[in-house]
Amino acid sequence: MAYQEFQPHPILKPYIDAYWLSQGDRPEPVRQRIYPDGCIDIILNLGGEFLTDSGVLKMKSHSAYLVGTMTRYKDTVMQSDTVLIGIRFKPLGFTAFFKFPSLHEITEKTIDFNNNLLPEIHRCDSGTIFLLNKFFCDRLSVRDHSLFGVIETINRKNGIISIEEVAKKHFTTGRQLERKFRQYVGISPKEYANFMRYRYAFQLIKKKSFDKNLLDIALDSGFYDHAHLTNEVKKYSGLLASQL
Repeated sequence: MAYQEFQPHPILKPYIDAYWLSQGDRPEPVRQRIYPDGCIDIILNLGGEFLTDSGVLKMKSHSAYLVGTMTRYKDTVMQSDTVLIGIRFKPLGFTAFFKFPSLHEITEKTIDFNNNLLPEIHRCDSGTIFLLNKFFCDRLSVRDHSLFGVIETINRKNGIISIEEVAKKHFTTGRQLERKFRQYVGISPKEYANFMRYRYAFQLIKKKSFDKNLLDIALDSGFYDHAHLTNEVKKYSGLLASQL
């Protein structure tokens, strides 16, 4: 599988994490594991149909899909003629361009997305990124969303902060945060904080030195013990912490 990422226009960076291109580069099917990243994606399938979501969903050729926030890994099988273009939205980013009743409805799901809500893209070439930038710049509707500050607080703390503390800091309640996160992010504030804590632990594991074992890393990243960290790593990646 060949994979590339492209940065959006600077105006779009608070809302779009990246555009990406993924295409088959081998004659035989290749199984690919997709890991949670806290984001929502729109995927345009410009190639042949293929199976995703661990074999549950068939992505049809020349169709668009909306991928909700993931809290667990998924497997997909890339074919030789697979060509995907994706728009990866940061948390709250999707709502700056599209209206959706509640993003919690599509958490862990991949659903059909109306092609008429997107620019016409039939191939990936030098003009594709320009076309996407123009489309999203024109469609951008900046909203003074109260959750931007909340998410920044959780990110800055790497998820190692209680939701009660976050709510108090932003003059709201845990119940209000719960409702807004489910509507605009797709998961609860606690689930989001847990994911950020896992991502921090993942970074520590990847660059760990010999003077730190997995228990040290677990405690440094806010987990109760080694077993708690192992369970979270298994949930998000399907791997053992030691395999990372």
